[in-house]
Formats: sequence, structure tokens, C-alpha cells
Amino acid sequence: MNNMEKLKQLLTDVFLLEPEEFSFDLKRSDIDSWDSLGTVAMAVGVQESFGHHMKPEEAVAIASVQDIVRYLEAKGVSFNE
Repeated sequence: MNNMEKLKQLLTDVFLLEPEEFSFDLKRSDIDSWDSLGTVAMAVGVQESFGHHMKPEEAVAIASVQDIVRYLEAKGVSFNE
């Protein structure tokens, strides 16, 4: 599984999305379950799936799937697979 697939799987699981509902263009405001608990679950999932601990202030600054991708790319995770 490549990193794009891994991130899609993580976010569909965390935010209880059907695979066809997922898009890399989604924003927090598009996902009803992306609340404070969803943010914590996303941060934990990022650590478990990609091995990068997200600080609380980093997690609350994330407002879109693209923000997560940029965060992970800054940590050295490649999405150009």
C-alpha cells in the first residue's frame, strides 16, 4: 500500500467515510465527524500509520486533507508514488 492509499484508509476509518466519499480536496468543514475528537483520532492515526508524532498545536492547525499531506511531506513522507 502506498502512502496515498495509507492516508486515504486512515482518514476514511477515522472520519467514518465511505471510500467513494473521500477526496484529497476535503476540508474539515466538509466532514461532520471532524470535530475535536476526530482531530485527536487523526493525530493518533498519523503517528501509528506514518510514525510522526503530531503536536497538539499542529493537529488543531490542520484544516484539510491537503494540510495533512503537507505536514507529512515536511516530515519526509513522499506522496509522489
